[in-house]
Amino acid sequence: MKLEARLDAVSRLRQDPASPEARLALRKHLADKSNLVVAKAAKIVAAAELEELVPALVDAFHGFMGDSVATDKGCSAKIELVRALADLGALEERVFLAGVLHVQLEPSFGQPIDTAAPLRAASGMGLVRMNHPDALVMLAALLADRELDARVGAVRAMAYSGKAEAMPLLRFKVLQGDAEPAVTAECFGALMQLEPSKSLEFVAGYLENRDPAVRESAAMALAESKQPAAVQLLIERWRPGMDETSRRALLTALSLARHESAFEFLFSLIAQGNVRSPAEAIMALALYRRDERIRNHVRQLVEARQEKSLHRLLHSEFGS
Repeated sequence: MKLEARLDAVSRLRQDPASPEARLALRKHLADKSNLVVAKAAKIVAAAELEELVPALVDAFHGFMGDSVATDKGCSAKIELVRALADLGALEERVFLAGVLHVQLEPSFGQPIDTAAPLRAASGMGLVRMNHPDALVMLAALLADRELDARVGAVRAMAYSGKAEAMPLLRFKVLQGDAEPAVTAECFGALMQLEPSKSLEFVAGYLENRDPAVRESAAMALAESKQPAAVQLLIERWRPGMDETSRRALLTALSLARHESAFEFLFSLIAQGNVRSPAEAIMALALYRRDERIRNHVRQLVEARQEKSLHRLLHSEFGS
């Protein structure tokens, strides 16, 4: 059977993956020589929570670890196999330890590309989910990985672990800095998830960082924590004289906090703010254009000001 036909056959198994016939077929597809077929089958196994197929997932993983570049281009099969094992809570130490160290350099037009970064990240999560004693040690190494996906995956796995022991590592990573703002943003979020009260002042200290992306990610992490103290801190940090990027980032974060005190502050800017503040508050609240209560209140505040520019902005952001 040609590859396209085999892929179609796997896709059809999504309709009833738990049936005896589907289970047998999935076991067969996990032994396929094509990494694409195996990757698709592994996704279905994970989604259907077919724990009985864990041994087949493990066998397939080891089968593709031989000549990885030749048999598993793009690391497609190994990534999905390990993700499936992690999602199923499999206690497969040997697989995860092999995956978290695996590097797969593949030819490209320039320098060779390492396609195994998502595999290392998924393997780190697998170690966390099985509560492996060396999980944080392995994740600490991934924090210094050359590939973005691996570093981000390490931070997410640390957050998922729920362990306070991860906090010093996350703080050190923030203090050290990263070329990719996404990594610092993930660290802020992980810190606020693990220990919000202990991390509040540390994350807030980056609200005035020189890098606009860092300032914005710090504000977002504080807002997304849903902690009343974090929302109040964001309100207190607001100053009309801030640069435009900082103002908008702070107001957007307050809007995303979905906290009553944040809404009241944004409403007060529309009602009493001067110069740019009312307009920026309207744009921040436009996220809730389908929320009747917020939409009507914003409209009332704008109508009370009787400023044509705000009326035009209201129509633009909230509709008629």
